Amino acid sequence: MLLLVSAYILDLIIGDPENFPHSVRLIGKLINFLEAGLKIERCSEIEKRIKGIILAVLTVGLTFSLTNLLITALTKINPALPAIAWIYLGYTAISVKDLRVKAKSVYRQLEKNDVVIARKELSKIVGRDTENLSDKQIITATVESVAENTNDGIVAPILYLALGGPALALGYKAINTLDSMVGHKNDKYKEFGWFSAKLDDAVNYIPARISGFLICVCSFVTGRGFREALRIMSRDGRKHSSPNSGISEAAMAGALGIRLGGNWVYQGKSVTRPYIGEEKKEIQLSLINEALSISLLVSVLIVWLGVIIRWLA
Repeated sequence: MLLLVSAYILDLIIGDPENFPHSVRLIGKLINFLEAGLKIERCSEIEKRIKGIILAVLTVGLTFSLTNLLITALTKINPALPAIAWIYLGYTAISVKDLRVKAKSVYRQLEKNDVVIARKELSKIVGRDTENLSDKQIITATVESVAENTNDGIVAPILYLALGGPALALGYKAINTLDSMVGHKNDKYKEFGWFSAKLDDAVNYIPARISGFLICVCSFVTGRGFREALRIMSRDGRKHSSPNSGISEAAMAGALGIRLGGNWVYQGKSVTRPYIGEEKKEIQLSLINEALSISLLVSVLIVWLGVIIRWLA
């Protein structure tokens, strides 16, 4: 229980500074290395799917086993080292501060009316093209990202950290990183990243629903109303193309009284996403801070839940 709380606090203090040793960046380099070695350029669709499965199995398997091996090896050197490694590796799976730092960076640029820089800052946390977004579209995209990453970067990794320690948490992050890097539905990755995308859907299914419910609870705690957030989540949560992302986004839309979705551009192609939520409030800059406040409170609640899990175990 103490290790879990320590990892969470360390994330709040350090975050994810650039050029700082971080396991998720190592996972990204591993994926690039393995992808280059698999040489998918001239493969058939079925060959790409097979190689995509190989990529996922190798990435997740190596991440999980090497994390366990490291902690076991440190046990033989010094009894205190495994606890230190547990905290550090656990911290690298969590992204509470990093999400706040990046969303706040967008907020500050919009506060200064610098839409051009705000678009560049937004591009660090979303997959869509940001070059031509208006200030209101930037705010909406930032809120969507905060909602989605409340699950991917906070709830899911803390839940898996509580259930199985750093090995399971980083195994989850390996799957999540695979989906981010090769899970795209473009010509290059549609078949190669198919298995990674499906695997990500599977491991996020339960955490996403926990995230949505906790967002509803935090909506009530912050004075916005539990019922409305729950109603929108129940009604619109499945409209998203992802079986999981729409849950937290719908809960956040209901909590804030806004509508998400609409027309966006991804890699030069226009994509129309179903609308989620209702336009009860005008899109304004303060919504970013409101979404971050809910997200932070969700992180506290999931840590409490994780402590209970560890205590019961």
